[in-house]
Amino acid sequence: MDATPPFRKILVANRGEIACRVMATARRMGIATVAVYSEADARARHVSMADEAWPVGAAPARESYLSVPAILDAARRSGAEAVHPGYGFLSENADFAAACAAAGLVFIGPPAAAIRAMGSKAGAKALMGRAGVPLVPGYHGADQSLERLAAAAAEIGYPVLVKASAGGGGKGMRVVEAPEGLADALGGARREALAAFGDGRLLIERYLSRPRHIEIQVFADRHGNTVSLFERDCSIQRRHQKVIEEAPAPGMDPARRQAMGEAAIAAARAVGYVGAGTVEFIAEDGAFFFMEMNTRLQVEHPVTEMVTGLDLVEWQIRVASGEPLPAMRPGLRGHAIEARLYAEDPARGFLPATGVLRHLRQPVPVPGRVRVDTGVREGDAITPHYDPMIAKLVVWGEDRAAALRQLRAALAEYEVSGPRTNLGLLRAIAAHPAFAAAALDTGFIARHAAALLPAAEEEAGPAIWAAAALAVLRALEEEAAAQARASADPCSPWAVADAWRMNGTGEQALILRAGEGPPATVRAAPLPEGGFRLLLPVGGSVRAALAEDAEAGQRLLMDGVWRRLRVLRQDRALTVTLDGRDHRLSWEDPLAAPRAEGGAQDHLRAPIPGRVAQLLARPGERVAKGAPLAVIEAMKMELVLRAPLDGVVEAVRCAVGEMVEEGAELVSLRGAEAG
Repeated sequence: MDATPPFRKILVANRGEIACRVMATARRMGIATVAVYSEADARARHVSMADEAWPVGAAPARESYLSVPAILDAARRSGAEAVHPGYGFLSENADFAAACAAAGLVFIGPPAAAIRAMGSKAGAKALMGRAGVPLVPGYHGADQSLERLAAAAAEIGYPVLVKASAGGGGKGMRVVEAPEGLADALGGARREALAAFGDGRLLIERYLSRPRHIEIQVFADRHGNTVSLFERDCSIQRRHQKVIEEAPAPGMDPARRQAMGEAAIAAARAVGYVGAGTVEFIAEDGAFFFMEMNTRLQVEHPVTEMVTGLDLVEWQIRVASGEPLPAMRPGLRGHAIEARLYAEDPARGFLPATGVLRHLRQPVPVPGRVRVDTGVREGDAITPHYDPMIAKLVVWGEDRAAALRQLRAALAEYEVSGPRTNLGLLRAIAAHPAFAAAALDTGFIARHAAALLPAAEEEAGPAIWAAAALAVLRALEEEAAAQARASADPCSPWAVADAWRMNGTGEQALILRAGEGPPATVRAAPLPEGGFRLLLPVGGSVRAALAEDAEAGQRLLMDGVWRRLRVLRQDRALTVTLDGRDHRLSWEDPLAAPRAEGGAQDHLRAPIPGRVAQLLARPGERVAKGAPLAVIEAMKMELVLRAPLDGVVEAVRCAVGEMVEEGAELVSLRGAEAG
């Protein structure tokens, strides 16, 4: 193979972990990289990782990362020869691929014609039907009227799945259980599809109740060669978006693998495909059906790389430069699992979360066994403008059981403080017996929600309160010691924070709060042999407790039992991790003004930062509890906000298109009893 790199310089038209992933391979190949960045990403990791970086606009993606003129201008001015679109944003935009070619740039992806052919789910399904690829029964027609879609749903039979014709990733997707819910689902899906893809066309399919989501990685070159690089199981999902993926698919027999591989190759050849692509199938009761083809690299491609030993980004670059695929017959080696770590709150319906990553400790990478793909660092902010992914954790083992053990160990190493995350959910899935038994389908999380999802305010047990109190006591000791060192009399007894008294037992009162619960007092008195006697707010129990830093991490001794746990403290916020669960507490200042408990129910407030996409309420209008009043877009999702009570709309305090912060008042109401 020629040692000369296929290109001298490429521009990566993306951000975050996607851009960092592409740049890592380009650097290994000796190719210079150009990053693009929005105003919000000026200090982002992908910007510092590139050889050069060019600004392309304001924070909203449509004004920066989706601006074709700005990206092409950056490519021209930087002298890039090729553009890698990553995945997401413009990666499946046929007009962008054509614009790159018109500008004399090599688009590292499929031809524009192939993107167009697969860009419409409806058109793609018609094409796949002609190519003999099995399809889910459904309606993919051009008539988008409510009457025609309702008739199609009735003909297919409920429940049905409404999907955006032009996109993926769960955007514009709704499950409809009965005819009376169809109109609302169509309206919400159409708005979300327009916001995400600029195309509001929809299709309707039969909803399979317990399907598995299995996709085939395909690769094709410009010389007529197309190969299947085996399958991935992506069944563990929430909001129709993947959470955990693995390769190979558990329980996949050789005959089924061959049949699905051949169907995927037929799909790729039907559109003259070139480069890396993924053909997604839904499987149930021994049958499989074509869902869509993603004409790009997938977020979960690392699990395929782990089990084949290939670098798919390298082959994207080589194929784009005109090289043929090698005469490869890759085999499957071992098992790989990927877990996506998101800034989101599983206890609140997976609402995206924002904020600064005040503390971030990630598993130590082990070549070939543990891999972390991330686009953020400690101190970076998760903003409402982009996808809330923090990292992808990818592990490998000789078999699935070994890979699962590696996943559990790596997840245990993670420490995240700042925005809420789904880390507890990932740990719970990895520990669940049904996941270990590979009892997988797309309803896995919903079916096992009681075991996997924490309650909105999960009760903190004695060990949690004790660990938090001991962490605060240590912080007070450290603060007192620091003040003593800086004072004129470092040996003064007034510089010791031990609650000593001349008569009686010294005792400190700490005010703590678990989650959003009421404040509680923990009383602590030092013990002669070390540690503290704690009066805890759990049944008024008195416990002797001691915390120490051991070689393998933090430990708590209570009731004669040692427990391994972890306590992260950032200012007055504490996160206690025990048995794979994160518990959030706060340490309250007794001299601070008391905060208001609860929240007024006569105001509709934004639960997350975002853009007001739609207002459904007018001043003076009478509304019922649960009626939709506003729609907010944030982090690639649409959130419908509903009336908290029966009443009358007094005022609408925002406008369509306005960016609002979390907690901002959107609509004020007057209760029906006050009317």
